[in-house]
Amino acid sequence: MTPTTTADATRATVQKFLDLRLAGDTEGLTALFADDVDWLLAENPVVPWIRPRSTAAECAAQFMELTEHTVPEDARASVDTFLVDGTDAVLMGHISGTVRATGKSFAGPFALRLTVEGGRITRHHLYENSVSIAAACTP
Repeated sequence: MTPTTTADATRATVQKFLDLRLAGDTEGLTALFADDVDWLLAENPVVPWIRPRSTAAECAAQFMELTEHTVPEDARASVDTFLVDGTDAVLMGHISGTVRATGKSFAGPFALRLTVEGGRITRHHLYENSVSIAAACTP
């Protein structure tokens, strides 16, 4: 199905992002992110996969780094809300997992704001329970 509106195109791109993320397709994610990305995820020095990023390759690599540092079998994410307005999308839900190095778990709500322009993600702002994640990363 060909998207007929900007919102349809945004929804289709965000769905593709979710599918690629679930598949662990770093190459596909790299192609989906714009060359320069407005990336926001609160810096947290004790969490190895959280750091500033701005290029498509850096943004796609975050997902692989997360997988390297957490137990894949314990990773959970659910999306309860998927809102689209023009080029912007907001996903809200819940995440949980276990940090491989410590064996400690984390959980909490998240909100992810994405902006899609020309079929590529230009903004990725993630808001999550960073206190829970930092505690799980701390020995």
